[in-house]
Amino acid sequence: MSEGAALSPPLPHRSEMLGPALRSAGRAPTLATRPWIGILAVLMGAFISTLTTRLSTFGLADIRGALHAGFDEGAWITTAQTVGQMLICPAAAWLGAVYGPRRVLLQSSLIFAAASFLLPFSENLYSFLMLQFIAGLASGTFIPLTIGFVVQNLPRRLWAYGIAAYALNLEFSLHISASLEGWYSDYASWHWIFWQSVPLAIAMAICVWFGIPRQPVSRDCLRNADWFGMASVSIGLSMIYAALDQGNRLDWFNSGLVSGLMLGGTILLIAFVVHERTVKAPWLNLDVALSGNLPLLMVLIAFLRFTLLSTVNIIPQFLSTVQGYRTLETGQVLMLIALPQLLIAPLAGFLLRRIDARLLMLAGFTLVGSACWLVADYLTQDWTGAEFLRSQIMQAVGQSLAVSGVVFFSVLHLKPADALTLGTLIQTARLFGGELGSSFITTWVRVREQIASAMINLHVQAGDAMLEQRVKEYASAVASRSTGDPEENGRALSLLASAVQKQANVQSYIDAFAIVTFAICAAFVLIAFLRDPPSDHRSSPAPKAVGV
Repeated sequence: MSEGAALSPPLPHRSEMLGPALRSAGRAPTLATRPWIGILAVLMGAFISTLTTRLSTFGLADIRGALHAGFDEGAWITTAQTVGQMLICPAAAWLGAVYGPRRVLLQSSLIFAAASFLLPFSENLYSFLMLQFIAGLASGTFIPLTIGFVVQNLPRRLWAYGIAAYALNLEFSLHISASLEGWYSDYASWHWIFWQSVPLAIAMAICVWFGIPRQPVSRDCLRNADWFGMASVSIGLSMIYAALDQGNRLDWFNSGLVSGLMLGGTILLIAFVVHERTVKAPWLNLDVALSGNLPLLMVLIAFLRFTLLSTVNIIPQFLSTVQGYRTLETGQVLMLIALPQLLIAPLAGFLLRRIDARLLMLAGFTLVGSACWLVADYLTQDWTGAEFLRSQIMQAVGQSLAVSGVVFFSVLHLKPADALTLGTLIQTARLFGGELGSSFITTWVRVREQIASAMINLHVQAGDAMLEQRVKEYASAVASRSTGDPEENGRALSLLASAVQKQANVQSYIDAFAIVTFAICAAFVLIAFLRDPPSDHRSSPAPKAVGV
């Protein structure tokens, strides 16, 4: 693909993907005279949304303790926020098209700031979960509206850099969250997990006020809204998302709650498809949304998130379980992975302007797969954070290149009026891909640990000379801290059990990296099937900017 073809984006004045109800509005995107302030606002929103979710995950034990919540009750703390994001995500494009990104982002950022401020003052778990859900609803609009504003307000030649910065935001916020949570827990308070979002959200609101233009409310779109379509897909996806988030804890389909959520969500999604196919004014034009490369691109985005959150979760688990790292120590490792991405983002933008985005995807996935295979091949119980740096820097580079390439290639298939819808599709794919990755890898590690433990125990037999020697060494090590032979032998056997458990954990993490490596091969197949963007999307003139 030539540079000119890659950088000549689709720029019509009407939306095709959002269906007749919104196409009837027929208005061009309203551009800002101060676009850089608006772009800063939406990029801050993407950063805040991802960072807050990860902080809640790393600080879950501290939050549960402060709320006097048990493990099962506290498991809903992160679910409440992410389900809120999933619930609002499908409707974000409609909200942005009807009310304009300015109104949506301004109100959402202020609501998010208020909810974040009030969360530490919650008197019980139920009020906390309600505020978490509200915060999720508010922050769920941030990422879907980011791509639309970047595409509609940056000059064509700078699209690649804007999308690379978007990818940097998502990657960087994932890797610094552990350091922030560890610092808050050790030197401040768990309250700052939420309070740190308040000034960020207020700063975002200020940037939205000055950088994003006003747009009139589209009354026609509001009157002709496809309420059933939006409600069915939003609730259906949220139910399936909640089932995935709680599945490992509740043992999947052995739980009536998980089965019910899965069944209910599936029925609603089927009803949504049937409704959109039969209604005169559908909310989403399925023919456009499911045409060409878009389905493959959404699967690739979900796949990227799958591999990213799989490995982002495996390393902290390994360091805490096998090496006993605290959150702050784990965060220092992840921080060293995050910092190089500040250089990778400009490089990705530079490359996107000069080579086919599919080549960037291919290079990115190759680096990610190589990094995972490197760990799977060499991981031992002696690995510390330093041993992970080489592979994880390689993976960080690969993921940044792959995300930038996939999103940029997706943009080339759409018209700017559809950019809001693209942001919604990307966020939906991100959320589901990430949740699938987290759920799958958590379950995979648990099951593989059980299998490895059983296999190792087959070789732990009474009377074995090597076993007896190992027990004697353990007994000698604890003899000075034991009051007699019974306690000495009991502690020696406990150390033996811990050694078996440790080896089983290491083997499960090796298997986790190996399965991610093999799964990445599917991404190569998907990339091979991607076709060139439609030629008619590369020739339309851009609309003129108007004042704020």
